[in-house]
Order: sequence, then C-alpha cells, then structure tokens
Amino acid sequence: MEYLKTLFFDTCHTFTKNDKLVTTLWVEIITKYSSPKRHYHTLTHVNHLIKELSEVKNQFSDWPIVVLSAFYYDFIYDTLRKNNEEKSANAARKKLILLGCSPEKIINCYNLILATQHHNDKGNNEINYFTDADLAILGSNEHLYLDYAKSIRKEYFIYPDIVYNSGRKKVITHFLEMSSIFKTEHFKLKYEIQARINLKNELINY
Repeated sequence: MEYLKTLFFDTCHTFTKNDKLVTTLWVEIITKYSSPKRHYHTLTHVNHLIKELSEVKNQFSDWPIVVLSAFYYDFIYDTLRKNNEEKSANAARKKLILLGCSPEKIINCYNLILATQHHNDKGNNEINYFTDADLAILGSNEHLYLDYAKSIRKEYFIYPDIVYNSGRKKVITHFLEMSSIFKTEHFKLKYEIQARINLKNELINY
C-alpha cells in the first residue's frame, strides 16, 4: 500500500503541486478499491497491473499517464452494470482535469481505460500492452489463478450458480476461441500457454 501511495503521489506531482488535491484523490481511490464488495478488483490487482506494465515501460510514450490509467481503470466497478470501463474512463477524465493534465494526455488515459472493456486488438501498440497486462492473471500459476477465479465468483455473489456458471463459461470459451489471447509478443511468450491451460481447467467445472 505504501508503495502505491508513493507512486500515486509522485505521479500526480508531475502535474500539480496541490498536495491537498492529491491527498483527496488518493483517499477516493482507497475508498473505491477497499469496498467490501470487491475481492479481486482491489489495490492488490492495481499493484499487479503496474508491476506487469513496468516490465514494458519503454513501450509507452507517457508513463505517468499509464500509471494514472492503472489507478483509475477499475475506479468504478459494479457487477450489475456493463459500462464500468466507460464510467471509470469518465471519472479518470474528471480527475485528470483537476490535476491540470493536457487534453491530449486525458484522451490517452481515457482510451487506455476504455480499451479494457473488450480487450480487442486496437492496432495501437500502447493500448495492446495495457490490455495484455490486465489479462496477465490468466497466465499466472495454478494457485494464483484459482484464487483469482474464486475472487471473481465472490464479486458476483448476487448471481446463483446456474446464472454465473453460464456466463463464466461464455467468457472462458470466448478467450479459448481467440487465435491468441495476448496481442503483444512480450505477454504472449510469457503467459499464452499457461493461460490456455488455466482456462481449460476452469471450463471443466462448468
């Protein structure tokens, strides 16, 4: 948590010296990601995303914006809604305006966040690295993947098994039918094989 706080403050300070504003934004982030309804989409996940992105930092032209995108891309998360990414992108836009970011930087952040809605190949190298990092959990070791699957189920606790299992099966099948889950060579080489093993093992349960 301390690492994330320092990273957030240092990143925000590249745009503003208003410590009161940055503190307010940080408290908002903690509040959102610490919701008792969240089990996977927490600050632990944000930390994992930033770690994955850091390995390909040289692929991004504006690292501070990538960092802020990582903090805000799950800022809004409601399992009853299908527009969380859009709402998170809009929330990020408002926060970046407060920080004094340029319109170009705000659009960049907005596009990175919105791209995580479908994880399609946008023909944009930076977006593809960002969305691949978001999916990195799929290629984690068996233990971590199992924890991830259980956490996702907890977030969708409102749905009975018959509904959840059907929806989850569609998601898994969608990934497995893709010619490649990951779009960049870095993440493809690192996670593609294990991701397919994990997904196939989970699919057996449904």
